[in-house]
Amino acid sequence: MSELAAQYDNQPQMQNGGTMAQASSSREMEEVKGQIFMAKQFPRNVFQSEQRILDNCKRTGLAKDAVYQYPRGGTKVEGPSIRLAEVLAQNWGNLSFGVKELEQREGESVALAYAWDLETNVRQEKTFTVKHSLKANGNIKKLTDPRDIYEKVANDGSRRVRACILGIIPGDVVEKAVEQCSETLRNGNSKPLKERISEMLKAFQKYKVTQAEIEAQLGYNTDAFTEYDIVELGKIYNSLKDGMSKKEDWFKKEAAQKQETGLDQAYQQADDQKDKTEEKADTKDGEAPETEHKQTSSNKSKEKEKEAVTADGDDGTSAEFTADELPFD
Repeated sequence: MSELAAQYDNQPQMQNGGTMAQASSSREMEEVKGQIFMAKQFPRNVFQSEQRILDNCKRTGLAKDAVYQYPRGGTKVEGPSIRLAEVLAQNWGNLSFGVKELEQREGESVALAYAWDLETNVRQEKTFTVKHSLKANGNIKKLTDPRDIYEKVANDGSRRVRACILGIIPGDVVEKAVEQCSETLRNGNSKPLKERISEMLKAFQKYKVTQAEIEAQLGYNTDAFTEYDIVELGKIYNSLKDGMSKKEDWFKKEAAQKQETGLDQAYQQADDQKDKTEEKADTKDGEAPETEHKQTSSNKSKEKEKEAVTADGDDGTSAEFTADELPFD
Protein backbone atom coordinates (compact mmCIF):
# COMPACT_ATOMS: atom_id res chain seq x y z
CA MET A 1 0.00 0.00 0.00
CA SER A 2 2.82 2.36 0.87
CA GLU A 3 4.47 1.71 -2.52
CA LEU A 4 1.26 2.58 -4.37
CA ALA A 5 0.94 5.75 -2.31
CA ALA A 6 4.50 6.73 -3.12
CA GLN A 7 3.89 6.20 -6.85
CA TYR A 8 0.73 8.28 -6.65
CA ASP A 9 2.53 11.08 -4.85
CA ASN A 10 5.33 11.09 -7.43
CA GLN A 11 3.00 11.08 -10.44
CA PRO A 12 2.21 14.84 -10.39
CA GLN A 13 5.89 15.63 -10.06
CA MET A 14 6.74 13.44 -13.06
CA GLN A 15 3.97 15.08 -15.05
CA ASN A 16 5.17 18.50 -13.98
CA GLY A 17 8.77 17.66 -14.99
CA GLY A 18 7.63 16.37 -18.36
CA THR A 19 5.58 19.50 -18.92
CA MET A 20 8.56 21.71 -18.15
CA ALA A 21 10.79 19.75 -20.51
CA GLN A 22 8.17 19.99 -23.24
CA ALA A 23 7.81 23.72 -22.69
CA SER A 24 11.59 24.18 -22.85
CA SER A 25 11.78 22.18 -26.07
CA SER A 26 8.96 24.21 -27.59
CA ARG A 27 10.66 27.46 -26.63
CA GLU A 28 13.93 26.37 -28.24
CA MET A 29 12.10 25.34 -31.38
CA GLU A 30 10.42 28.73 -31.62
CA GLU A 31 13.78 30.47 -31.19
CA VAL A 32 15.27 28.43 -34.03
CA LYS A 33 12.27 29.23 -36.26
CA GLY A 34 12.69 32.91 -35.45
CA GLN A 35 16.39 32.84 -36.38
CA ILE A 36 15.67 31.10 -39.69
CA PHE A 37 12.85 33.56 -40.45
CA MET A 38 15.11 36.58 -39.85
CA ALA A 39 17.89 35.05 -41.95
CA LYS A 40 15.48 34.59 -44.85
CA GLN A 41 14.11 38.11 -44.47
CA PHE A 42 17.58 39.70 -44.36
CA PRO A 43 19.93 37.53 -46.42
CA ARG A 44 23.62 38.33 -46.45
CA ASN A 45 25.35 40.27 -49.17
CA VAL A 46 28.39 38.13 -49.89
CA PHE A 47 30.50 41.03 -51.18
CA GLN A 48 29.69 43.24 -48.20
CA SER A 49 30.38 40.39 -45.78
CA GLU A 50 33.75 39.73 -47.40
CA GLN A 51 34.65 43.43 -47.25
CA ARG A 52 33.72 43.58 -43.55
CA ILE A 53 35.99 40.62 -42.88
CA LEU A 54 38.92 42.21 -44.73
CA ASP A 55 38.38 45.53 -42.92
CA ASN A 56 38.58 43.74 -39.58
CA CYS A 57 41.77 42.00 -40.67
CA LYS A 58 43.41 45.42 -41.09
CA ARG A 59 43.42 45.82 -37.31
CA THR A 60 46.85 45.05 -35.87
CA GLY A 61 45.39 43.53 -32.70
CA LEU A 62 43.52 40.89 -34.67
CA ALA A 63 46.32 40.31 -37.18
CA LYS A 64 48.73 39.34 -34.38
CA ASP A 65 46.45 36.49 -33.28
CA ALA A 66 45.10 35.55 -36.70
CA VAL A 67 47.24 32.54 -37.64
CA TYR A 68 48.53 29.56 -35.67
CA GLN A 69 51.38 27.23 -36.64
CA TYR A 70 52.72 23.90 -35.37
CA PRO A 71 55.16 21.23 -36.61
CA ARG A 72 53.99 17.88 -37.96
CA GLY A 73 55.93 15.24 -39.86
CA GLY A 74 58.95 17.46 -40.43
CA THR A 75 56.85 20.26 -41.95
CA LYS A 76 54.92 23.25 -40.63
CA VAL A 77 51.12 23.28 -40.50
CA GLU A 78 49.40 26.65 -40.21
CA GLY A 79 45.89 28.00 -40.47
CA PRO A 80 43.37 30.53 -39.13
CA SER A 81 43.32 30.78 -35.35
CA ILE A 82 40.27 30.65 -33.10
CA ARG A 83 40.11 34.45 -32.89
CA LEU A 84 40.10 34.85 -36.67
CA ALA A 85 37.45 32.13 -37.06
CA GLU A 86 35.18 34.03 -34.66
CA VAL A 87 35.63 37.25 -36.66
CA LEU A 88 34.85 35.36 -39.87
CA ALA A 89 31.62 33.99 -38.41
CA GLN A 90 30.53 37.31 -36.90
CA ASN A 91 30.99 39.27 -40.12
CA TRP A 92 29.77 36.56 -42.52
CA GLY A 93 26.34 36.93 -40.99
CA ASN A 94 23.34 34.66 -40.33
CA LEU A 95 25.63 32.06 -38.77
CA SER A 96 24.99 30.36 -35.42
CA PHE A 97 27.95 28.74 -33.66
CA GLY A 98 29.05 27.69 -30.20
CA VAL A 99 29.73 24.85 -27.72
CA LYS A 100 27.19 22.96 -25.61
CA GLU A 101 27.97 20.61 -22.74
CA LEU A 102 25.61 17.71 -23.25
CA GLU A 103 26.52 15.60 -20.24
CA GLN A 104 28.92 15.67 -17.32
CA ARG A 105 29.98 12.32 -15.93
CA GLU A 106 32.52 11.28 -13.33
CA GLY A 107 35.89 12.44 -14.62
CA GLU A 108 34.72 13.59 -18.07
CA SER A 109 32.25 15.73 -19.98
CA VAL A 110 30.51 15.17 -23.32
CA ALA A 111 30.16 18.34 -25.38
CA LEU A 112 28.95 19.44 -28.81
CA ALA A 113 30.58 22.08 -31.04
CA TYR A 114 28.56 23.36 -33.98
CA ALA A 115 28.28 25.99 -36.71
CA TRP A 116 25.02 26.45 -38.60
CA ASP A 117 24.38 28.61 -41.65
CA LEU A 118 20.77 29.72 -41.15
CA GLU A 119 20.31 30.76 -44.79
CA THR A 120 21.49 27.63 -46.55
CA ASN A 121 20.73 25.23 -43.66
CA VAL A 122 24.29 23.87 -43.87
CA ARG A 123 25.44 22.61 -40.48
CA GLN A 124 28.76 21.36 -39.11
CA GLU A 125 28.91 19.75 -35.67
CA LYS A 126 31.38 17.69 -33.67
CA THR A 127 30.68 15.66 -30.53
CA PHE A 128 33.68 15.10 -28.28
CA THR A 129 34.65 13.98 -24.78
CA VAL A 130 36.78 16.10 -22.44
CA LYS A 131 38.66 14.45 -19.60
CA HIS A 132 38.63 16.35 -16.30
CA SER A 133 42.42 16.35 -16.08
CA LEU A 134 45.30 18.56 -17.09
CA LYS A 135 48.90 17.63 -17.87
CA ALA A 136 51.45 19.93 -16.27
CA ASN A 137 55.22 19.39 -15.90
CA GLY A 138 54.91 15.78 -16.97
CA ASN A 139 52.25 15.02 -14.34
CA ILE A 140 48.50 14.60 -14.81
CA LYS A 141 46.43 16.77 -12.47
CA LYS A 142 42.81 15.88 -11.84
CA LEU A 143 40.38 18.81 -12.04
CA THR A 144 37.71 19.09 -9.34
CA ASP A 145 36.88 22.80 -9.33
CA PRO A 146 33.78 23.46 -11.51
CA ARG A 147 35.41 26.58 -12.93
CA ASP A 148 38.50 24.63 -14.02
CA ILE A 149 36.29 22.00 -15.64
CA TYR A 150 34.28 24.67 -17.46
CA GLU A 151 37.44 26.36 -18.79
CA LYS A 152 38.85 23.01 -19.92
CA VAL A 153 35.66 22.18 -21.84
CA ALA A 154 35.51 25.67 -23.36
CA ASN A 155 39.19 25.53 -24.39
CA ASP A 156 38.88 22.12 -26.06
CA GLY A 157 35.56 23.09 -27.60
CA SER A 158 36.89 26.29 -29.18
CA ARG A 159 39.16 24.31 -31.50
CA ARG A 160 36.21 22.20 -32.65
CA VAL A 161 34.15 25.33 -33.19
CA ARG A 162 36.91 26.75 -35.40
CA ALA A 163 36.88 23.61 -37.53
CA CYS A 164 33.09 23.86 -37.87
CA ILE A 165 33.20 27.54 -38.86
CA LEU A 166 35.91 26.95 -41.45
CA GLY A 167 33.76 24.14 -42.87
CA ILE A 168 30.92 26.61 -43.48
CA ILE A 169 32.63 29.76 -44.79
CA PRO A 170 34.09 29.53 -48.35
CA GLY A 171 37.81 28.75 -48.45
CA ASP A 172 38.74 31.64 -50.74
CA VAL A 173 37.30 34.14 -48.24
CA VAL A 174 39.37 32.55 -45.46
CA GLU A 175 42.55 32.71 -47.58
CA LYS A 176 42.00 36.39 -48.37
CA ALA A 177 41.52 37.11 -44.66
CA VAL A 178 44.81 35.36 -43.76
CA GLU A 179 46.69 37.25 -46.50
CA GLN A 180 45.27 40.57 -45.30
CA CYS A 181 46.37 39.82 -41.73
CA SER A 182 49.92 39.04 -42.90
CA GLU A 183 50.03 42.29 -44.88
CA THR A 184 48.79 44.21 -41.84
CA LEU A 185 51.61 42.81 -39.74
CA ARG A 186 54.22 43.71 -42.34
CA ASN A 187 53.07 47.24 -43.12
CA GLY A 188 50.86 48.39 -40.27
CA ASN A 189 53.27 48.54 -37.35
CA SER A 190 54.17 51.92 -35.92
CA LYS A 191 56.62 50.50 -33.37
CA PRO A 192 60.26 49.91 -34.36
CA LEU A 193 61.23 46.36 -35.25
CA LYS A 194 63.65 46.02 -32.32
CA GLU A 195 60.95 47.02 -29.84
CA ARG A 196 58.55 44.42 -31.25
CA ILE A 197 61.29 41.76 -31.09
CA SER A 198 61.84 42.61 -27.41
CA GLU A 199 58.10 42.35 -26.69
CA MET A 200 57.94 38.99 -28.47
CA LEU A 201 60.84 37.60 -26.41
CA LYS A 202 59.12 38.72 -23.20
CA ALA A 203 55.85 37.10 -24.29
CA PHE A 204 57.59 33.74 -24.85
CA GLN A 205 58.94 33.83 -21.29
CA LYS A 206 55.41 32.98 -20.16
CA TYR A 207 55.97 29.51 -21.65
CA LYS A 208 59.58 29.29 -20.36
CA VAL A 209 61.07 29.74 -23.83
CA THR A 210 64.46 31.48 -23.74
CA GLN A 211 66.04 33.75 -26.33
CA ALA A 212 68.70 31.12 -27.07
CA GLU A 213 66.01 28.55 -27.89
CA ILE A 214 64.25 30.99 -30.23
CA GLU A 215 67.51 31.79 -32.01
CA ALA A 216 68.28 28.08 -32.36
CA GLN A 217 64.82 27.47 -33.82
CA LEU A 218 65.11 30.20 -36.46
CA GLY A 219 68.80 29.56 -37.11
CA TYR A 220 70.25 33.03 -36.47
CA ASN A 221 70.57 35.74 -33.84
CA THR A 222 67.85 38.22 -32.91
CA ASP A 223 69.88 41.03 -34.50
CA ALA A 224 69.08 39.48 -37.90
CA PHE A 225 65.30 39.09 -37.29
CA THR A 226 63.01 40.58 -39.93
CA GLU A 227 59.28 41.29 -40.22
CA TYR A 228 58.76 37.80 -41.58
CA ASP A 229 60.41 36.28 -38.51
CA ILE A 230 58.12 38.28 -36.23
CA VAL A 231 55.12 36.90 -38.13
CA GLU A 232 56.45 33.33 -37.86
CA LEU A 233 57.11 33.70 -34.12
CA GLY A 234 53.61 35.12 -33.68
CA LYS A 235 52.17 31.97 -35.26
CA ILE A 236 54.19 29.77 -32.93
CA TYR A 237 53.10 31.85 -29.93
CA ASN A 238 49.44 31.58 -30.95
CA SER A 239 49.85 27.82 -31.34
CA LEU A 240 51.22 27.57 -27.80
CA LYS A 241 48.52 29.86 -26.43
CA ASP A 242 45.68 27.95 -28.14
CA GLY A 243 47.07 24.60 -27.00
CA MET A 244 47.67 23.38 -30.55
CA SER A 245 51.29 22.48 -29.73
CA LYS A 246 53.75 22.33 -26.86
CA LYS A 247 57.09 23.97 -26.21
CA GLU A 248 58.88 20.69 -26.93
CA ASP A 249 57.38 20.63 -30.45
CA TRP A 250 59.28 23.78 -31.40
CA PHE A 251 62.26 24.30 -29.14
CA LYS A 252 64.91 21.68 -28.40
CA LYS A 253 67.25 22.13 -25.44
CA GLU A 254 70.23 20.54 -27.18
CA ALA A 255 69.70 22.84 -30.17
CA ALA A 256 69.74 25.89 -27.90
CA GLN A 257 73.18 24.97 -26.60
CA LYS A 258 74.68 25.12 -30.09
CA GLN A 259 76.47 28.43 -30.58
CA GLU A 260 76.63 28.39 -34.38
CA THR A 261 73.78 29.99 -36.28
CA GLY A 262 72.60 29.86 -39.84
CA LEU A 263 73.65 33.45 -40.40
CA ASP A 264 77.19 32.74 -39.20
CA GLN A 265 77.41 29.77 -41.55
CA ALA A 266 76.20 31.90 -44.44
CA TYR A 267 78.86 34.49 -43.76
CA GLN A 268 81.53 31.77 -43.41
CA GLN A 269 80.51 30.19 -46.71
CA ALA A 270 80.67 33.58 -48.39
CA ASP A 271 84.16 34.19 -47.01
CA ASP A 272 85.34 30.73 -48.09
CA GLN A 273 83.99 31.27 -51.56
CA LYS A 274 85.74 34.63 -51.76
CA ASP A 275 89.05 33.08 -50.67
CA LYS A 276 88.71 30.32 -53.28
CA THR A 277 88.03 32.88 -55.98
CA GLU A 278 91.12 34.87 -55.02
CA GLU A 279 93.26 31.71 -54.95
CA LYS A 280 92.10 30.75 -58.43
CA ALA A 281 92.93 34.24 -59.70
CA ASP A 282 96.42 34.08 -58.16
CA THR A 283 97.04 30.62 -59.64
CA LYS A 284 95.94 31.74 -63.07
CA ASP A 285 98.11 34.86 -63.16
CA GLY A 286 100.96 33.50 -61.03
CA GLU A 287 103.26 32.40 -63.90
CA ALA A 288 103.81 35.85 -65.43
CA PRO A 289 104.99 37.61 -62.26
CA GLU A 290 107.41 34.70 -61.51
CA THR A 291 109.00 34.91 -65.01
CA GLU A 292 109.29 38.63 -64.75
CA HIS A 293 110.96 38.29 -61.37
CA LYS A 294 113.55 35.86 -62.79
CA GLN A 295 114.33 38.18 -65.70
CA THR A 296 114.71 41.13 -63.36
CA SER A 297 117.15 39.24 -61.11
CA SER A 298 119.24 38.17 -64.12
CA ASN A 299 119.44 41.73 -65.44
CA LYS A 300 120.48 43.01 -62.05
CA SER A 301 123.33 40.47 -61.89
CA LYS A 302 124.59 41.47 -65.32
CA GLU A 303 124.36 45.12 -64.46
CA LYS A 304 126.29 44.50 -61.29
CA GLU A 305 129.07 42.78 -63.23
CA LYS A 306 129.26 45.38 -65.97
CA GLU A 307 128.11 48.42 -64.08
CA ALA A 308 129.62 51.64 -65.28
CA VAL A 309 130.44 54.16 -62.66
CA THR A 310 131.13 57.77 -63.46
CA ALA A 311 133.92 59.56 -61.52
CA ASP A 312 134.83 63.13 -61.76
CA GLY A 313 138.55 63.82 -62.52
CA ASP A 314 140.68 66.66 -61.31
CA ASP A 315 140.47 68.36 -64.71
CA GLY A 316 136.73 68.39 -64.71
CA THR A 317 136.42 65.50 -67.18
CA SER A 318 134.65 62.26 -66.41
CA ALA A 319 135.81 58.70 -66.92
CA GLU A 320 133.91 55.40 -66.95
CA PHE A 321 135.15 52.39 -65.04
CA THR A 322 133.75 48.92 -64.65
CA ALA A 323 133.06 47.47 -61.25
CA ASP A 324 136.44 45.71 -61.25
CA GLU A 325 138.39 48.80 -62.36
CA LEU A 326 137.20 51.21 -59.70
CA PRO A 327 140.14 53.39 -58.62
CA PHE A 328 140.90 53.24 -54.89
CA ASP A 329 143.55 55.33 -53.18
